Amino acid sequence: MRVATWNVNSIKQRVDIVLGWLADCRPDIVALQEIKCVDDAFPRAAFEDAGYNVAVHGQKTYNGVAILSKLPFDETVIRLPGDDADEQARFLEVVVSAGGGAVRFASLYLPNGNPPDTDKYRYKLAWFDRLIAHARARLELEEPFILAGDYNVIPTAADARDPAQWVGDALYLPQTRTRFQGLAGLGFTDAIRAASDEPELYTFWDYQAGAWQKNNGIRIDHLMLSPEAADRLQACGIDKQVRALDKPSDHVPVWADLRLEG
Repeated sequence: MRVATWNVNSIKQRVDIVLGWLADCRPDIVALQEIKCVDDAFPRAAFEDAGYNVAVHGQKTYNGVAILSKLPFDETVIRLPGDDADEQARFLEVVVSAGGGAVRFASLYLPNGNPPDTDKYRYKLAWFDRLIAHARARLELEEPFILAGDYNVIPTAADARDPAQWVGDALYLPQTRTRFQGLAGLGFTDAIRAASDEPELYTFWDYQAGAWQKNNGIRIDHLMLSPEAADRLQACGIDKQVRALDKPSDHVPVWADLRLEG
């Protein structure tokens, strides 16, 4: 089973790019972030014609998450629990049947949090705390569970070409990285780092200052695997090549192959 995540930075602007990547990569289930449209405006038919079931939790102009799956959805959860007043569309969770059992899969778009001396950063930390609480509860189900998405977290200095550039940024502050480590401490495995300690494994290059041409990237898009999913990890990768396409997203897909029998 191939799982993947991609912040597409406006789905309506990149339908053809996403469809082309789906044809090449052939993932079974994909988490999308920053779709930037309401549910009814999502180009559902294009992806259904490509063989995918579609679940959407959208928001006009900003945020928005979606999941594409070759398998039907047995369960769908919209919104991250813990704050009924939070109206931002940042979390979507589904359950599919694969390998003789349930596989739980979430698409998440963690808040950016900048500037750090504002309510935006306090919201980021509170959202992260809610995610950790939700993840802890889900672990009790003992299912393969993949938390896939744009975390807006640079976990370590090795995950940035120029770490000094990010000192003081909400993506790299100690409080941010500590929470990411807290998620790992629950038992979740960072798929990319489980497979490789190679340098320059990035998933985001800013549109400004020639970041792509200089390979001035950061790794902020992650597949975090529960113990039941991590035990099945066979391979993973970052599809860096799509950043070189015409009018690309500033993020690229991250994928992992899990061994699911039955």
